[in-house]
Amino acid sequence: METYDGAWVDAQVAQTIDDWNDCAAKVAGNLQHYSSAEQEMHERVYDEELCAVENDLHRISRTKRERAELQERIVASFARFSARALSLENESIEMLTREFLPVGTELAQWARQHDPGLEMDAIIQAARNAWTACGLQPLLGANIKLTPSILGYSLLYPHSDNYLDDVKIPAETKLQFSRRFRRRLAGESLPAKDDRECAIWALIALIEKQYPRTRFPHVFECLLAIHQAQEHSISQLHGDHSGNHHDSLRLSFAKGGTSVLGDACLAHGSLNQEESRFAFEWGVLLQLGDDLQDLNEDMRRGSTTLFSEAAGTGAPLDGLTIQLLNFAETVGKRMEELPHGTPSLKKLLKTSWRSLIIRAIADSHEFFSGTFLQEAERCSPFRFGFLRARKDRLASRQGLYETLFGALLEVRQEHSDVSPDTCLH
Repeated sequence: METYDGAWVDAQVAQTIDDWNDCAAKVAGNLQHYSSAEQEMHERVYDEELCAVENDLHRISRTKRERAELQERIVASFARFSARALSLENESIEMLTREFLPVGTELAQWARQHDPGLEMDAIIQAARNAWTACGLQPLLGANIKLTPSILGYSLLYPHSDNYLDDVKIPAETKLQFSRRFRRRLAGESLPAKDDRECAIWALIALIEKQYPRTRFPHVFECLLAIHQAQEHSISQLHGDHSGNHHDSLRLSFAKGGTSVLGDACLAHGSLNQEESRFAFEWGVLLQLGDDLQDLNEDMRRGSTTLFSEAAGTGAPLDGLTIQLLNFAETVGKRMEELPHGTPSLKKLLKTSWRSLIIRAIADSHEFFSGTFLQEAERCSPFRFGFLRARKDRLASRQGLYETLFGALLEVRQEHSDVSPDTCLH
């Protein structure tokens, strides 16, 4: 069993930076290519299934049976899209629709019941983390299941991250909140002084209930490691580390790595050395993918990341992104060495990592050379122009997707009473 103190995190960051540097190359390997005809077919399927869902949502469902049938049609549409547009295998589609999707709806249902003011964006942010934690469960020898600790951890950081990321709040105010947050994570019995702290303290209590501190000290070491990385990133958000490439790299790696390390600890309770290293590197990969995805926003608000720093020089991001694709392959090889988890799950996860990067390239196309974009577009099941057009179209339909999420939740609400305690049984 690992001990996740500051020295462990520093050593892991240094090791991961070495792995990252080894991934620098002129060519990205092991990427599937799509012909123009295949991309056009995938785009037709995309639009067909989107229209089918929109038509279903416009119908009025009055009875429980009608609402249950609506939910089944939505899930079936997602399955068809996965099979025809993404070419996923049946086992992967079953895993997405029958295991991962219920995790998201259960989390959202509990969040709605206990914090009606939580915005949909925060719920989706929490669901993404829960899906990562639940994706780790079978890799660590457990079944996919939303547990109280995963629920608490997933909802914990929408409450704190969004506050700490708000550029209108002074850094000293954030640090005052952060110090109290750290004291509570360390186990101190600290009275909540406002509604935000009350919500955060209650979520920490969910983790403590499943993992008592005396028996699982390493779980809380992980949470404190994440918190320390978040504190260090506050200055990064305000650009205090601009121009220091190594410092930006170290901060990003610590923040991303400890985040998914926490997911892994909460998914299984304890990790060996190989599992800890994989979880940390997966977190780094997701952090870098998010940084590429958020490139325009980070540059607008002056947040220094590996990608915003490089883009600020005016040079194309071709080489850095190829390095990220190669790093995804390195993390995938690390995952293959784990004894648990089906080949279908591992393939699904690797596909999702590549998809995140390719879509981010499409979104931030102005930062790449024309030659690189042409080659990258061949690795996407959809043409980049199509992806940008559909992203703009979907951005204007937030009401539609809140309705869609509500339709998925409604039937589950009628048939179950989700609570953190029921997750334990």
